[in-house]
Amino acid sequence: MTQLLEARGLSKRFGGVLALDGLDLDVAPNEILGFIGPNGSGKTTFFNVITGIYGADAGSVTFNGADITKAAPRAIYGAGISRTFQRSRLSLPLSIFDNIMIGNHKRLNQGLWFNLVRRGAFKREFELSYRAAHALVEVFEPALANRMFEPVAGLPMIDRRRIEICRALISEPKLLLLDEPSAGMTHDETRELMSDILLVRERNKELTIIIVEHEMGVIERITDRCIVLNFGRKIAEGPYREVAADSQVQEAYLGVA
Repeated sequence: MTQLLEARGLSKRFGGVLALDGLDLDVAPNEILGFIGPNGSGKTTFFNVITGIYGADAGSVTFNGADITKAAPRAIYGAGISRTFQRSRLSLPLSIFDNIMIGNHKRLNQGLWFNLVRRGAFKREFELSYRAAHALVEVFEPALANRMFEPVAGLPMIDRRRIEICRALISEPKLLLLDEPSAGMTHDETRELMSDILLVRERNKELTIIIVEHEMGVIERITDRCIVLNFGRKIAEGPYREVAADSQVQEAYLGVA
């Protein structure tokens, strides 16, 4: 099978700490892959390397057949990879619509002449953008879609997470990276958000998702396959139930001696 994402020998060092240690992995098109492991095991570092925030010290990353190992974040985003972050990155004074449009900059005409003079074209672009953003939010929470011009500062955490995911989806990525989307939420909110993600996935079967998550109920429920990291190395791979039964995983992550 042709892989959407391939990492070979991927390494990243911070001083004396080897955050990724010769990591090899494949991500198939259209799968939901769970990424789990103890704090400091290299999960977010992996996201940062494949999105160009950090440069790899060794190894390679191929996405959709192209080498992106040394590509800039903007080029990686343009190729079809988008992400969320563990900590909320919304601009709280801005509206829901404005926050989502931050994720669509690769397709918006940002030229001064277009924005000041070509008012008809500007209006058409705005209307198309609004419809796309509204449709995304409506999948998550129909009532929220009627508040598109309200500041996000007044929203509860679950709705902020929804807006962050919509911002990542507005550019129509091929690969969506979710970094602990349940952070800061209750168990009930987490279950609700995971239902939203599964609905998005059902409506867009071409979308591939990698999710970093500490809530094992989430991983068990929504993933097709899991990869477990420890000290930057892959120690297990497979369906959740198989991985959870692995003795190395139990010792390193699940707390079973």
